[in-house]
Amino acid sequence: MPPDAPAVQATATPVEPIGTLTRGLTVLFAFAVSIMIVNLTAAQPLAEPVARGLGLPASLAGLVATLPQVGYALGMLFLVPLADLLENRRLAVTTLAICAAMLALGAVAPNAPVFLLAACVAGATSCAIQVLVPLAASMAHPERRGSAVGNVMSGVMLGILFSRPLASLVAGHFGWRWFYALLGGLDLALAVVLWRNLPDRRPDFGHNYGALIGSLWSLWIRERVLRRYAVSAAFVMAAFAAFWTGVAMLLAQAPFSLDANGAAAFALAGVAGTVVAPLAGKVGDKGLSKIGMRVAHVVLLAGVVLAGIAGAGWFGLDLSAHRYLALGLLVTAAIVIDAGAVGDQTIGRHAINMLAPEARSRLNGLFVGVFFIGGGTGAASAGIAWATAGWTGVCMACLVFVALAFAGDVFAQGSAEA
Repeated sequence: MPPDAPAVQATATPVEPIGTLTRGLTVLFAFAVSIMIVNLTAAQPLAEPVARGLGLPASLAGLVATLPQVGYALGMLFLVPLADLLENRRLAVTTLAICAAMLALGAVAPNAPVFLLAACVAGATSCAIQVLVPLAASMAHPERRGSAVGNVMSGVMLGILFSRPLASLVAGHFGWRWFYALLGGLDLALAVVLWRNLPDRRPDFGHNYGALIGSLWSLWIRERVLRRYAVSAAFVMAAFAAFWTGVAMLLAQAPFSLDANGAAAFALAGVAGTVVAPLAGKVGDKGLSKIGMRVAHVVLLAGVVLAGIAGAGWFGLDLSAHRYLALGLLVTAAIVIDAGAVGDQTIGRHAINMLAPEARSRLNGLFVGVFFIGGGTGAASAGIAWATAGWTGVCMACLVFVALAFAGDVFAQGSAEA
């Protein structure tokens, strides 16, 4: 057996879920992942009030937003692969119930260590998202799998974009503890709904958990398509995260000077970019993934350049004299950047879900784990870039990530998988 041949090749064909992906189930899947992703991204605008309320030093306030994503990455590696070993409905509901309990603990946490531990575990168990996405893909007809994944992924991006204004509004009116309590209650209610409506999927991996985890590296080495799309998604997610991390600081300053409600309205505008998810899924279904990826990267580049014009006065725009024009251009930039990121991720997920069905959950776990590493890198780079060169620095960091995505396109064009 060649060294890169994973143990999963010696397994039986998995048992696919009972039933098909109806329109109602598609809506349920999209709604469910939109709620669960809030567990990860809503912490970004809450970092400062949570740190202040728990006496966390300003230098460590970033942990409030970082640890949920660290936990999520760990969940991708150690919990999501269980979907290729355990019955999927029970796994999704159990992890989501634990997540709800951790969010409730965070809401009443007496000190920072308890809160940070709860936030990290809540992030890890939010990986139930990646149990649902491959489950939906396996239920969809192969010729419509890309569209199905795109529709479900619209929920993920809607959740990401709605999470920031939702967190700001609830915390601003009732306090951050009430937001975490509300989120925990939503997750618990969602767990009940999923238990009643999800079909059974009982995979037949044929090995134990150790072999399951050990197969991850073999899958990564074997599947060139996985590596190509996961790395691209990581660079795109880095640019996306850098923009959204930095823009919160930009909007609070002159000439924009937006309050919490204004920042929430700005974040809502970016939701318009999610409309490309079903379109990107159809592009994948038609076998145009490689072209679609390059188009998504061009769109992302255009959004970053527009953000530089609107926020840093590139090409001579006087922000003070044209405040409303600049704000309108910045909103447009947000929509365009979101559209590019959604297109890249949806096409990448389509390609991943067309690979080995017996390893679909592990493949999705690896894909998402890698692009969340990119997101964390982008968020961290935005802070450094802002401190060094303001909004221009943030936009330059975004351009570096976009350039790396384009480099991946060029490399793939010259490889066998292009």
